[in-house]
Amino acid sequence: MKNILILGDNRKKKIRDTIAELEPLFRERADLTITDLSEEGETGELSADIAYVFGGDGAILAANRKLFGKQIPIIGVHMGKFGFLAELTPLTINESLEKIFSGNYVISQRMLLTCQLLRAKKIIQKTIGLNDAVVSRTSFSRLISINLYINGKEANTYSCDGLILSTPAGSTAHSLSAGGPILTPDLEAFVITPICPHTLTNRPLVVSSDSKIEMEQVSQSKGVGLTIDGQIHVDLMAGDKIIVEKAEERLQMVNTQARSFYDVLRGKLNWRGQPTYDVN
Repeated sequence: MKNILILGDNRKKKIRDTIAELEPLFRERADLTITDLSEEGETGELSADIAYVFGGDGAILAANRKLFGKQIPIIGVHMGKFGFLAELTPLTINESLEKIFSGNYVISQRMLLTCQLLRAKKIIQKTIGLNDAVVSRTSFSRLISINLYINGKEANTYSCDGLILSTPAGSTAHSLSAGGPILTPDLEAFVITPICPHTLTNRPLVVSSDSKIEMEQVSQSKGVGLTIDGQIHVDLMAGDKIIVEKAEERLQMVNTQARSFYDVLRGKLNWRGQPTYDVN
């Protein structure tokens, strides 16, 4: 019998009610543990063969941090607005359980990043992320300056609203909105995308995942911050340095092969390969 972990934000009635409704179905087939995703605290005793995450893409991002280091494969149940990362809906839970208990699934690997914030050469924040690390202005409507270094070499100084450093998974999130390219999930690379750069020549840059990337906040103005996966925020000061590298571990995601990456692009991003022609 498999051990299954269910995670969801119990502050949200829809998620709480859905988990309660489906709980008997899970308990018929597995040893079950239910955890409130909104609660802080230690997760040392948590273990499972598979973790079902109920919520939107943000719930998967939060579950990735909560379960980091445990290497528990995750499968998302979409109950949010977008559902790019989540493969299932509550209506397909039963079918997915049949596939999982019969071994009819694969585990996909997703690259993660590690992010360190240094102030006066001391590490004051260290975390992991699935999507991106973003330096951006948070209040005043004025340009900020960010120095970029790759493997210790000066690459560029950006005058912009911000700078996004994303993984392949994050290439379809904030980076895409800022004009960055889409990377397939199997790639090993970082995308560096400026937000509204004050120039006609700056373009997104794709670099090897083995790169050590450093962003230095050089603006004297207040209202600049670092955000990880849109969920962790730290205010920055002039001279702060952010170092981003590929994490040694990867996110394990259960793939029941109900949809391909390109199915998601077409369905969620309205991706079309050709214009719509009138046929008369």
